[in-house]
Amino acid sequence: MNTREHPDNEASETQARLSAVIDKAQDLCERLQNQTTAAAKATDRAVREHPYQAVGVAFGVGLLLGIVMARSRD
Repeated sequence: MNTREHPDNEASETQARLSAVIDKAQDLCERLQNQTTAAAKATDRAVREHPYQAVGVAFGVGLLLGIVMARSRD
């Protein structure tokens, strides 16, 4: 039996597949939000425990990025 002969059947199958994809995307989004929140909390904790090291690392990374960007302009 061809699905083109029954457009309602084809539409319901497409809707079911779309619904499954949306559910998977929502689950993935929720997991990513949870992971991001956990990472942000861990980063906050580390910065609060070692503020001077965090400032030093941020300064170093900024300096390296500045050097790389300045060289790429030349």
